[in-house]
Amino acid sequence: MKNSIIYIFFVLLVTASCTNSPKTIAYGTDHCHFCSMTIVDKQHAAQFMTKKGRSYAFDASECMLNHLKEIDRATVETFLVNDYNAPGELIDATQATYLISKNIPSPMGEYLTAFATKEAAEKAQSDNKGELYTWEQLNNRYK
Repeated sequence: MKNSIIYIFFVLLVTASCTNSPKTIAYGTDHCHFCSMTIVDKQHAAQFMTKKGRSYAFDASECMLNHLKEIDRATVETFLVNDYNAPGELIDATQATYLISKNIPSPMGEYLTAFATKEAAEKAQSDNKGELYTWEQLNNRYK
């Protein structure tokens, strides 16, 4: 009986350690992997997961994009950004629509904000002005 419990414990431990899901960002405690600032802004933080399951958190989408210049992008499995309209909620960065508007400050001063839908981004654009970008357009800008 004791050996069975130990076996089940190790199986659960191995299974849990092999999951390739995003890690929860500890706002106010975690630090940006690119600029080392404490991550506090739940509307602009970002994260990516490598294919090996390692997680990197950033205080702003622009920090993640700048960090991507230094690594092989093919090693990344998942890109995530905070949805501006749902603070703390990470969404697929490749499907988000981005607004660069001087009227919406971001932690690193590049005024870059992500939205879950194009309609939400267009609404923010009509209220704050600025330019809309897709993930591909944004990556070309940050090459």
